[in-house]
Amino acid sequence: MELSKPSDAARRGAAVVSDITRRERDIAGGVVRVVLMGALVLALLVLVVLIVDVVTGGWSVLSSSLGDLLTGTLGSKPETSGLSQAIRGSFYIAVFVIIVAVPLGVAAAIYLEEYASNGRFARFIDINIRNLAGVPSVVYGILGLTIFVKMLGSITGPDSNGRSVISAGLTLSVLVLPIIIITSAEAIRAVPNGIREAGFGVGATRWEVVRSHVLPYAAPGILTGVVLSVARALGEAAPLILVGATTGFLTTGESYLPSSLQERFTALPIVISTWSGRPGVDWRSSTSAAIVVMLAIVLVANAGAILLRNHYEKKR
Repeated sequence: MELSKPSDAARRGAAVVSDITRRERDIAGGVVRVVLMGALVLALLVLVVLIVDVVTGGWSVLSSSLGDLLTGTLGSKPETSGLSQAIRGSFYIAVFVIIVAVPLGVAAAIYLEEYASNGRFARFIDINIRNLAGVPSVVYGILGLTIFVKMLGSITGPDSNGRSVISAGLTLSVLVLPIIIITSAEAIRAVPNGIREAGFGVGATRWEVVRSHVLPYAAPGILTGVVLSVARALGEAAPLILVGATTGFLTTGESYLPSSLQERFTALPIVISTWSGRPGVDWRSSTSAAIVVMLAIVLVANAGAILLRNHYEKKR
């Protein structure tokens, strides 16, 4: 009886090895994989079709008068209208988002993940931030109209009744702030605790650990959130209309000087939506060309963020 025990143990071990190494056909997993791959291919196909359609529609303008389109100002005729004032407005909006929303969002994420205790107050703030990320953009436009245009109009734009680039930039900074906080917090939360413990083990303070270890490790994720936020800010139109973006002619707004921040403004989404509603083939071509210019600007911003992200990933 004792001699059969090793044989029984060997058989049980062989059975376990067989169960682990046996490869069965996972039909359900294969179906899910095919469905997900099909969804990816379909999404990319739709994106390619849209890009090809936009480039084709605006090719007559892009190939013959791209320089005039980029340097011209708003006008009543498609052949003389340009995007210089809209590019200026979008540029300053992106600058406001980077200067105002990014530092505040990253700082709030650092506090919530590294300093705040896991209590009711922190959970309450986290829930509200996630809810604010899903609020429609028009609500933020009403907020900007009430606070930055009406209440603070003497500061944001005394000569334009508060309808200025400053009001637009602050409104869109508030709009994307929850997104930056959420993505930054997720990136900081993904940092292994061993990195923090190693820093504390050599006598570093909490701020030194956050500054020298946590933030460099989380930088790629934070930069991804920043890119998404800037891209959304550049593509929003409803809040800009509410805070006073010009949909018609604009006699000012040709200078990039800081003094022009309190003047009336326009932006690329406003110009695109305005031109798309005008009749005629020429206006449709100009609209498609403006969309291509806007896509190029967003891609350039994304490329810069990707380079920074790769830099931090190499250091990590």
